[in-house]
Amino acid sequence: MIDTVVVATDGSESVGRAVDVALDLARRFDATVYALSVVNESEVTNAPEDVREDLSSELEARAEDALADVSERAEQSVTTAVREGRPADEILTYAREVEADVVATGTRGRHGENRLLIGSVAERVVRSSPIPVLTVRQLGEDEAA
Repeated sequence: MIDTVVVATDGSESVGRAVDVALDLARRFDATVYALSVVNESEVTNAPEDVREDLSSELEARAEDALADVSERAEQSVTTAVREGRPADEILTYAREVEADVVATGTRGRHGENRLLIGSVAERVVRSSPIPVLTVRQLGEDEAA
């Protein structure tokens, strides 16, 4: 039985289908939905020191926008959270905290264009998760939903 769904989002277009599939799954099982967006700490720490604060604020604003999008798409209430850290680690930690039955994620996020089959974050989540992971790829223009 699926009672709790965690959907990980970075707000990218490629994650949109994963959000839709996760919300549909939650609706079908009348499951509680948790949406998580992670600010990648390495993006901030690897930036020049004089822009780190602004970059951190911008990335957090993007994360909040991504979560607002999930809430707007949902027919049920969604509990949202923004975390900072390594995305795969934070997704898994959050999923354990809320006792998720399934974690849904896109196969490619904002930086996924360089990955051939599956994004590095999704790959790490799949390899490390004791919880079932639903990976959803974005369809090409010539593919039907």
